[in-house]
Amino acid sequence: MRSLLRLWPYVRPVRVRLFSAAFVAVVASCLSLVIPLVLKWMVDGPVADRDPGGVWLGALALLLLGIAEAVLFGFRRWLVARPLAGVEAAMRADLFRHLQRLPVAFHDRWASGQLLSRGTTDLMLLRMFLAFPLTFLLVNGTTLLVGFALLLAQDWTLGLVLLAPVVPLVIACSMFEARYSVVARRSQDQVGDLATVVEESVLGIRVVKGFGRHRSQAEAFRGLAARLRGTELGKARLLGGIWGLITFVPELAIGAALVLGAVQVADGDLSAGTLVAFLSTALALRWPVDSIGFLLAMSQEAATAADRYFEVLDEAPEEDAHAGGGERPPGPRDGLRFSGVVFRYPDAPEGSAPVLDGVDLHVRPGETMALVGGTGSGKTTLTALVPRLYDATAGRITLDGRDVSSLPRERLRAEVAMAFEEPTLFSASVGENVLMGAAEAPGGPAAPPGADAGAADAEARPAPQDALRRALDIAQAGFVDTLPQGADTQVGEQGLSLSGGQRQRLALARAVVGRPRFLVLDDPLSALDVHTEALVESALRRVLADTTALVVAHRPSTVMLADRVALLSGGRIAAVGTHQELLRTHAEYAWLMSGADGAPGRRLTGAPPAAEDAERTAR
Repeated sequence: MRSLLRLWPYVRPVRVRLFSAAFVAVVASCLSLVIPLVLKWMVDGPVADRDPGGVWLGALALLLLGIAEAVLFGFRRWLVARPLAGVEAAMRADLFRHLQRLPVAFHDRWASGQLLSRGTTDLMLLRMFLAFPLTFLLVNGTTLLVGFALLLAQDWTLGLVLLAPVVPLVIACSMFEARYSVVARRSQDQVGDLATVVEESVLGIRVVKGFGRHRSQAEAFRGLAARLRGTELGKARLLGGIWGLITFVPELAIGAALVLGAVQVADGDLSAGTLVAFLSTALALRWPVDSIGFLLAMSQEAATAADRYFEVLDEAPEEDAHAGGGERPPGPRDGLRFSGVVFRYPDAPEGSAPVLDGVDLHVRPGETMALVGGTGSGKTTLTALVPRLYDATAGRITLDGRDVSSLPRERLRAEVAMAFEEPTLFSASVGENVLMGAAEAPGGPAAPPGADAGAADAEARPAPQDALRRALDIAQAGFVDTLPQGADTQVGEQGLSLSGGQRQRLALARAVVGRPRFLVLDDPLSALDVHTEALVESALRRVLADTTALVVAHRPSTVMLADRVALLSGGRIAAVGTHQELLRTHAEYAWLMSGADGAPGRRLTGAPPAAEDAERTAR
């Protein structure tokens, strides 16, 4: 009940129609209890008096009661259909909106299939619960109370016989509910696991086919499907057991009441009409009793679905530490500064070394800083801290003197644009994918200090098509014009209809389309051939001239875009200088740029062969 009561905020707006539907269903169900009373009147009256007219009148009354019951149940269905579809839609929208606000660390932990199953299967179970079990637990409970009151009024001794199974059935239902809740939760979690395997196999179909792993993927799928099948069979056995018990025990009570009633009729202590009415009422109560099993099962599945749904909604979203902090105007232009930045992933083992351990780095206003380091040195992690995809464990990161932790994330991410090493495209047109980078935070982009506000605003917001064309030109994405519908061409899921280099160029265009004040590029040219790379670098230099940029680089050609280079090693900035300075003075940097085998030395006194090779490569 605690889990299901959390649905009330979603149900409250449609409570009038739901309560009306429940009332209509109660009236319709209670009409079925009037039928035995009509039968009693017919048996003790027209039938006993051999009055055909009375029999036809009773038959007409029964027909009208049946029609009224059917119409009322149909009306109940009409009352709940549209509101509950709206409740499901609202819950799904809230879930999606919340997922967008959750930190990246949450998405690192959770499998996408688990989130997908919560937004589909679990919400469907909740809608079904609100439409059927919730109403009929009330309706059938009311019907049973009214029915047993009629039974006791007709003959209290026979009524007590029918009440005898209540205690054992309550105990059995309580045991069933406790066991079924565990199995239902296990089943829903396994559905999420299965959805994850299917999604990964579809998204990674090129890898699966390329390495001939379809058999192993099929085996993994079959294993999970077999586990789910076993769990579902366990649910079926539990439900079958409780259903059989709920069916069998009341049958014994009805049989005993029939024998006892027949003896009373034979002794003249009970009229035949009363016995017919009593048994008809008892049989009318069979459905409310028989339905208890699967209504409890559906309610338990809904409760576990609510638990799974609110597990996600209870996760803390990204929050801004100081409301309105981002509205403060920037101070003197100070560029991008890291001061004593320490970072450890939230799920890292206790006591493990941090990925970044006291990073100090200053990217001057309008400067392009290349970030170089070995594999696993934390370059990508450091860039992710700037737009607060992760929050630094300690230390400060400032943009023009403003601590990023005090800026509203929406404002921060309007000022900082990123291009990731692995470009992600959405199932939309080329233009829509690129223009995602042009969205503005409330209040519009901040103008540089001293600039005319109107001119800056006009400059920052070119017409969408002009901005799109400029960004595509910078990224050397002229291939877009050769696509079937140009920039309106749908790129398909994950952009897999395009080559790796084409996807990377579109991701770069998305990063520069909004003319951000700060630009973070994570090895943005790794998938390009040398000729396209040279063209992109030439166009990118013009963009970087007016932007404070941090560029993760692995190749000398990318490093040459930068004014200065920072070497990240051991979680710290080991050296900062120009490309030529570091080649001459730092062995590790020269080794990284040369691609030579073996381990680098610590320091260089001259220009070693590795440094000379790297310099030739860069030239």
